[in-house]
Amino acid sequence: MIAALLALVGALVYGAADFLGGLAARRVRPVAVTAVSALSGLLLLALAYPVLGGAWSSEDALWGALSGVTGAAAIGLLYACLAIGPMSILSPVTAVVSAIAPMLWGILIGGERLTRIGYAGLALALIAVVLVAFLPGEAIARPSARGLVMAVGSGLSIGAFLILIDQTSQASGVVPLLLNRGVNVLITGTIVVIAVVAARRGGVRAGAALGSARGGAGRGMMAGRAWTIALACGLVDATANVLLLLALRSDGDLAVVAALTALYPAGTVLLAAIVLGERIARIQWVGLTLALAAGALLAIG
Repeated sequence: MIAALLALVGALVYGAADFLGGLAARRVRPVAVTAVSALSGLLLLALAYPVLGGAWSSEDALWGALSGVTGAAAIGLLYACLAIGPMSILSPVTAVVSAIAPMLWGILIGGERLTRIGYAGLALALIAVVLVAFLPGEAIARPSARGLVMAVGSGLSIGAFLILIDQTSQASGVVPLLLNRGVNVLITGTIVVIAVVAARRGGVRAGAALGSARGGAGRGMMAGRAWTIALACGLVDATANVLLLLALRSDGDLAVVAALTALYPAGTVLLAAIVLGERIARIQWVGLTLALAAGALLAIG
């Protein structure tokens, strides 16, 4: 029950982070957004470490570091997907793939077993993911092959992140997440530095090199706001990571936690409605309702 609740709340928080990341990626390159958010998330986890604690071991550190590699790929690809769209197709593709991979791992490799109610909850959660993330409109935009590849790649990377974090021990606390963020910062930071150096050699300013191709150079007030949003994104995302970790450590099955975490588009949709005034379609309300029902079934199944 507690694990399902933590995973569901974590999904909403992940959705909020994705909303912020998508906004920032409209004015700043996705890799730059990922680097900044990873850094702010690392600082938050470092401040939280004395409170949350955790024992250091080479095995847990390795799992955490490996999850940092998959995490960097997952977030970078996800923000790129949200930036180029169409979100109505790429978002559910990413979410469903991110759920199916660890679900299969938990059931086939991890030997996890659920009741019939639990399996019904998993199926209901996948349906809810698609309905919540679907944005109906007058015309259906077809995604590019590049967008679909990035969406699937992001989903697989998110799934790998969940699997790797699930391998860590109870005693490790937030240590794996610290390693995750540290490696994430190292990878994305290196890419950003290389991009800036290459731009300067080509006579291009650093701001122009990091500005989104969609949004131009990313200068002035809008660019400054984008960097602030990216910082906030990292804080929110790190909070979601902690909730995910607590869900897995609260005797939560990987398959269940993965299915509920994949409901993160619900957080994005709700925040877009509250902040941007976007309309929530009837089909999305149905998805949100099914998401709550799936959470209840998984909690008791």
